[in-house]
Amino acid sequence: MAKFSDDRPHLLRYMYSPSSSITEFLAEHKPEALAWTRAANNSVPDGITHGTTIVALKFAGGAVIAGDRQATSGTSVGYRYARKVYPVDATSCIGVAGTSALAFDMVRLFQLEVEHYEKIEGSSLSLVGRANKLAGMVRQNLPMAMQGLAVVPVYVGYDDESDSARIFSYDPAGAMTEEYEGYHSIGSGSLFAMGSLKKLYAEDLGEDGAIAVALEALYDAAESDTATMLPDLGRGIFPTLHVVTSDGERGLTDDEIATVVQGILDRRRRQPDGPRASITT
Repeated sequence: MAKFSDDRPHLLRYMYSPSSSITEFLAEHKPEALAWTRAANNSVPDGITHGTTIVALKFAGGAVIAGDRQATSGTSVGYRYARKVYPVDATSCIGVAGTSALAFDMVRLFQLEVEHYEKIEGSSLSLVGRANKLAGMVRQNLPMAMQGLAVVPVYVGYDDESDSARIFSYDPAGAMTEEYEGYHSIGSGSLFAMGSLKKLYAEDLGEDGAIAVALEALYDAAESDTATMLPDLGRGIFPTLHVVTSDGERGLTDDEIATVVQGILDRRRRQPDGPRASITT
């Protein structure tokens, strides 16, 4: 009769984990795989890169989320090709700002968390359930945030239950807020992007209009925030932008974004400060 090794009971624990959460599973069996459990001292090392500005806004039938491409290291450009907006599943996307290494780890783990839950439970988490899962992950990163290594996401998805797009924002401690105004921005250029969104946003925007507003807001942020990157025509580097509707999420190609960006640049040559919001009395 074949004999099983002494490791078999341990392996069975992996195969029959009682939790549908991958983060809880890793915390039990391999805590060092989670960024927020790694040992850290009280000083932040030099040279760490940070991601910058993300904008999100709703339109009639969906939502848009976009981010610039620059990661900064202090006052220097760390990387010009960073992607800070990612699909999570077929109907939602996440954008991240903050410490790049931790942010990208959080994105990958969140994607895995959503997929793992579906495989274990045989059904998908609701949009609000996914948003709450993300809040828990941000909250677990609090010890790192207290040392200056914060990650702040914004989560956008289409909710089948309410038949509408929804935007969720978070603070470094994991507090979650739904953005009922219809738009939000995070990152170092968010103050300037929010000013732009407040002036240009309208509830009756169509998809094309929302895409243009998102890119205008990123342009305004880049003009006033040195950490946010303008579109780089010479290198062909454009913001990352995803659209979420009831049909699912899709990422715009560089060629599609370049066409909109070129229109913005043409208008900015005539009107450098960008479009003006109309005032009605």
